[in-house]
Amino acid sequence: MTIQKLHFLASENNDAQKHKDIFEKKYGSYAIDGAEAIIALGGDGFMLETMKSNMDHKLPIFGINHGSVGFLMNASNDLDLIDRVNASQSITISPLKMSALTPDGKEHTAMAINEVSLLREMHQAAKIKISIDGKVRIDELICDGVLVCTPSGSTAYNLSAHGPILPINADVLALTPISAFRPRRWKGAILDNTAEVTFEVHDFKKRPVSAVADSIEFRDVQSVTVKQDNDHAIELLFDEQHSFEERILNEQFKF
Repeated sequence: MTIQKLHFLASENNDAQKHKDIFEKKYGSYAIDGAEAIIALGGDGFMLETMKSNMDHKLPIFGINHGSVGFLMNASNDLDLIDRVNASQSITISPLKMSALTPDGKEHTAMAINEVSLLREMHQAAKIKISIDGKVRIDELICDGVLVCTPSGSTAYNLSAHGPILPINADVLALTPISAFRPRRWKGAILDNTAEVTFEVHDFKKRPVSAVADSIEFRDVQSVTVKQDNDHAIELLFDEQHSFEERILNEQFKF
């Protein structure tokens, strides 16, 4: 199917708003229920929010960079947008679903495109038990934190924490410690994307920990469960000459 009907979204960035107006005058403005693709103008943060807030619409998303890094975006240029969208390559990203339990008995849920991270809130290191599919793998990780990431998120916070870069189409997740003190030599693990990861916070009153799904944070958590949600897969579109697979490969050869 040739894509013709576009729904435009833009961040509050003045440049993004200006280009949104230009595109809508040139290509029309379709309501999301009648559109065939979403055009997101902004930076990576805006793209993450666009993906999460529109995943139920099941529309492909083509991002145009009007931010800083733009790892999830395509370059802004004067080429015909309809032609670019129809010549683009697509990748499918399945988000992570996080369920966090706080000591008051409340359950908090959120979706993450990049990663779910647990982070110490105070000066004391966190103490976290890690179980995979119900089996305890580390009884006590003493650390600044720990994260689970998708392949698309492996070049974000995970990479800064010295985690592995994952091929975008790999059916795996990365489990990466953040400044681990004990066990000091544990560098993390690569898990099947069907795995359910459970974190239990030891001494959560004395050593409080927050759980963060991309930018959504819940503080003072007692336990957190993370699992990939294949029911909300998202299709991203990238210019053929600058595919997402190539970007991830390039990241592995940067010095």
